[in-house]
Amino acid sequence: MGGRAFVTGQLWVKKLVSIALYHRDEVETTKSRTAHQARFRRDLVTFRMCVLIVGVKIDPRGEVLKGQRVFINEASKRLSPTVMKTAKSSMKVPFLTLFTRFVLLLISLVTVGALYAQQPTPSPTPPAADQDPDSVRIPINRVRLPITVLDKKGNFVPGLTKSDFFIFEDRVPHQVETFSDDIGTTSPLYLAVLMDTSPSTAGKLKFEQESAMNFIQSVVRPRKDRVLFATFDHEIKLRQDFTDKLDLLDRAVFGVKKTGDQTALFDAVWQFCDEKLRSVAGRRVLVVITDGDDTYSRANIRDAIDIAQRTETTIFAISTKAGFLATVPGVEAGQVKDKGDKDLVKLAEETGGTAFFTGDMLSLERSFTKISKELRAQYLVTYKPINDRYDGSFRKVDVKLSEPYKDLKIRTKHGYKAIADSVRP
Repeated sequence: MGGRAFVTGQLWVKKLVSIALYHRDEVETTKSRTAHQARFRRDLVTFRMCVLIVGVKIDPRGEVLKGQRVFINEASKRLSPTVMKTAKSSMKVPFLTLFTRFVLLLISLVTVGALYAQQPTPSPTPPAADQDPDSVRIPINRVRLPITVLDKKGNFVPGLTKSDFFIFEDRVPHQVETFSDDIGTTSPLYLAVLMDTSPSTAGKLKFEQESAMNFIQSVVRPRKDRVLFATFDHEIKLRQDFTDKLDLLDRAVFGVKKTGDQTALFDAVWQFCDEKLRSVAGRRVLVVITDGDDTYSRANIRDAIDIAQRTETTIFAISTKAGFLATVPGVEAGQVKDKGDKDLVKLAEETGGTAFFTGDMLSLERSFTKISKELRAQYLVTYKPINDRYDGSFRKVDVKLSEPYKDLKIRTKHGYKAIADSVRP
């Protein structure tokens, strides 16, 4: 609401500038001023209304706004002394009258905001039934790290304890505050599945849908986990908000019939991390299924990584660019060949996930199966940063294991940008 009021104030300021120029060029130079006098009086009313919006503070005498003085000083450079004298005198209104007008203006702005909120746009939060009424959104003062531990063969390693993990932020050791080795069974999972529907996916769309739905069915625990399904091309469409109802998800996934014109991958990641995943209480995971480079986003890869790290979202990427029949020249399953492939790897690894490059239908299903198993095998560690200043700097995070396990591979997010933000704890 405050943002829309600010924009409205800016538009009124532009209106005032046009008034100033109009009366400088017309009222002062036109011989026949009768037609302009009525408009001039109307513009003075507009002038006072604008100052009410732009004004910052009421003078103790209850006559003039500080915002008026600032604007008068600027306007006096363009308006004639006669016009300025009339404008100043018209703004000296009693305090009660000024206060009444200000209250009426606020009521009108709130009413406009309420009407705007009633438009049929996707809700930026999960359904109210999924939220704990006693929970609150708080500024981030703890860092949560979902951690995957793998052996040399890529198998998940269970059985580690709190004392086996050492956390470093900007090379400074930090104390582990909380530790969990069973988040796969105790912590609710909020999973966003984003599917590329650009033109090049037309021949793969049906199997991608079937594989995605099989994955969703294997991950969702009724009455505990929630899944969101969306598509992106030149448009980003929310097909189904967070739910554990498989029939609704099935209808959304197989309801996709047409493809679009471009690929807005980074915009889709940004939108769903910011509008959906930041507000849920649980583990946040985003799975992206795509076969091409980003060609349409306003956001870049750094923006997408930043918002995922700030909202504590882990990203898994599945590339189908090789084609299910390996018909794309120079592209093989499991191979990282170009900038688009490297971007997917970077997007996933810096947020604690991984990227899969599939070359056939079987490898696509295996990729989904690996993600499903990893989500059940992760550890969750939280710590409080010693540097508690939200100065916008990037904080590099390193996780190390105790001596007996130092050869194991660790996967977690690489860091985060220290910005005062609000996410569900």
